[in-house]
Amino acid sequence: MEALSLVALIAGSAAVAGAARRTPVPAPLLLVTAGLIAAYIPGVPDYTLDPHIVLPLVLPPLLHMAALDSSYLDLRANARPVALLSVGYTLFATVAVGWLAHLLIPALPLTAALVLGAVVAPPDAVAATAIARRLGLPSRITTILQGESLVNDATAITAYRVAVAAAVGEAASWGQGIAEFALAALGGVGVGLLLMVPIHWLRTHLGEPLLQNTLSLLIPFVAYAAAEQFHASGVLAVVVVGLYLGHRRWQVDFATRLQEEAVWRMVAFILESTVFALIGLQLPYVLEGLGAYGVGEALAYGLAVFFLVVAVRYVWVFPATFLPRRLSARIREREPAVDWRAPVIVGWAGMRGVVSLAIAFSIPLTTAGGAPFPARNLILFLTFTTVIGTLVVQGLTLPALIRALKLPPPDARAQTLAEAQAQSEASAAADRRLDELLTDERNALPQPLQDRLRTVMERRRNAVWERLGAVNEITGESADATYRRLAGEMIETERSVFVDLRDRRRIDDEMLRTLLRRLDLEEAAAYRDEEDGASG
Repeated sequence: MEALSLVALIAGSAAVAGAARRTPVPAPLLLVTAGLIAAYIPGVPDYTLDPHIVLPLVLPPLLHMAALDSSYLDLRANARPVALLSVGYTLFATVAVGWLAHLLIPALPLTAALVLGAVVAPPDAVAATAIARRLGLPSRITTILQGESLVNDATAITAYRVAVAAAVGEAASWGQGIAEFALAALGGVGVGLLLMVPIHWLRTHLGEPLLQNTLSLLIPFVAYAAAEQFHASGVLAVVVVGLYLGHRRWQVDFATRLQEEAVWRMVAFILESTVFALIGLQLPYVLEGLGAYGVGEALAYGLAVFFLVVAVRYVWVFPATFLPRRLSARIREREPAVDWRAPVIVGWAGMRGVVSLAIAFSIPLTTAGGAPFPARNLILFLTFTTVIGTLVVQGLTLPALIRALKLPPPDARAQTLAEAQAQSEASAAADRRLDELLTDERNALPQPLQDRLRTVMERRRNAVWERLGAVNEITGESADATYRRLAGEMIETERSVFVDLRDRRRIDDEMLRTLLRRLDLEEAAAYRDEEDGASG
């Protein structure tokens, strides 16, 4: 039954996520809503979120995928604002939200309130990337939000451990807390630095795409587990390894890259869909645990904490954006100018997600003396309402806010022009290299094949420039788009003939698979060009 429940959860989540692609509503919001509704449908199993599964088994692959797709160079160029958000803001939110919640909620001791602060402090990596993906934000804001979401989980988990130690009565002085934080951060980065080079070497020397992609699937779990063995941050280890491998992905052969992208896109789709559905499905469990707290009273506290979380982020974001620029001429010279709209977006983009819930569910049941952990059930409920509130309220209104502020989207024409210039330089270099190779008698080719090499190269060079030029007056297509469409029609015709020949027993199935794979690769190359052009 457990296996069937898991299959039903994954299948249902994937179906809702697929349906969300046909609506303007971001998939995370639709999945959370579907989870909330499904939680009260008779016959739906109880899906209790297990932190021992989410933190070591779900979080590492999601972080690894996000790190692979992030730009190391962009993150390095924006290291200061990323660090201010991922470390500075997370610690500030832990203390500020915890202290204010303690003042607002009489039943919440300060130590337990600081645990709550650490739990709700980090905007979630999955939520940030899943929603920002569709919004067309300026590239610098997107980089800062992605960089924050990669690192802040490590900060929050470490702060949570220190706060829990104080709450359960295990002595945790300021010195011990700082030492534990330093060990987690430096240790996690250190483990990542130790692993990244040998893992990359192994990837480039295995020589078999299936083995390389099997290794690719294991990497985030290995990095996370290795760091946690030394009580270091597994999150940081995963991020460091992922950034290094993503930066050097070009050194892996093309077959591995094609397979890896397809595999990781599928894994990310399944995991993201499932974790957002799981958030909504936690509602019955959270409500059952309220105990002495009435639903109305708990909702009032939840609303107060939600407003605290939103307000505290703005209290940090605006000074962190403008104060360093005012104090440092070097920052003003090195970094682009920022107006008030950017921190408004960054502040409103602080959606919380499954990581906060997973951390909350890992709060111990008792203190060191055996007494129940103070206000544990209330902390779970406040975490749940904060996650739902930020996902629904901020997630639904963020696109409208971006449109209202009229933030300039990425300049598609400038990006296409840069792509065209890069392709032109690469094609010219390849043309010169081909001339050099053809002077060697060992590389002799008939003239038609030489012409074919140059034609393919010329088409790559012209394809991007054509996106900047005129389109067909009748179809609205560029010449390159028409070429791809006609090539697709021809490939489909060939494919039909091959299948017909197999059905008439003129060729066997093994030969059919060989012929179809050849066509599939040609079609994939054509549509990959089209997809890249659309995204650019």
